[in-house]
Amino acid sequence: MRRLLAGNAAAVVLLLVVQPAASQGLDYPDSMAATGDSVTRAFNAGALPWTEAPWNSWSTGESRYVWSHYRRILAANPRIVLRNFNDARSGAKMSDLQRQVSLVNLQRVEYVTVLIGANDACASSEAAMTPVAEFRAQFEVAMGTLAAGSPDALVYVVSIPDVYRLWLILHENPEARWKWRLTGFCKSMLANPASTAPADEARRQRVRERIVQYNGVLADVCAEYVLCRSDGNAVFRYPFQPRHVSTRDYFHPSRDGQRALAQVTWSAGPLAG
Repeated sequence: MRRLLAGNAAAVVLLLVVQPAASQGLDYPDSMAATGDSVTRAFNAGALPWTEAPWNSWSTGESRYVWSHYRRILAANPRIVLRNFNDARSGAKMSDLQRQVSLVNLQRVEYVTVLIGANDACASSEAAMTPVAEFRAQFEVAMGTLAAGSPDALVYVVSIPDVYRLWLILHENPEARWKWRLTGFCKSMLANPASTAPADEARRQRVRERIVQYNGVLADVCAEYVLCRSDGNAVFRYPFQPRHVSTRDYFHPSRDGQRALAQVTWSAGPLAG
């Protein structure tokens, strides 16, 4: 009897080891949508400069090189083919998320990624940044709309990248400084990029702290919903390198940056297993 019980226990252990991930409770979605801004639209990450390249998106892109969430799900669940919607909009702020999730609700998807808020901090000046209370109110409305219209969808909220690191790793690059002045991107952080004066450094730290506060809001509001998961600040903490930034504007992720973003978010996300 002891030998029989031992043999049965071994068989159960072996079954658990060889059983596919999906049968252990990991159910890959049949459809997905992405919300956000120019990062999710993969602006300046394609062959044609100063255009969007959504096929290189970290979330819904078809590129084998980037190996997006969509490509990873497709490898395990072919039913998702052509059911990848990119509803992000370049230049979007948190105030635009409500419109985006309303579109998501019409698409009846099972998985939604959210990466938005960088443009709320990357304003024309420090004073023009979105107040934290306003940011929270806008996100709460958008999440309520998404939960009401897509109650069974798994929502993955990704933290805003650390834009201060962008200045830190590239401010000594003359071409980067020239591009920042030319484009006017993120003046709240990137104005006077060559200056290390106390006033400029204090301003950069205040902008960084606003992003920290935004990320706290994203995690807090997400935690109120059973089917929402956040990345635990994985993207904010990721030490991206110059190769991850497009040399066309020294602001948006390059194709390598989109690939890194896909890997970091997937590893910290709800579908990683």
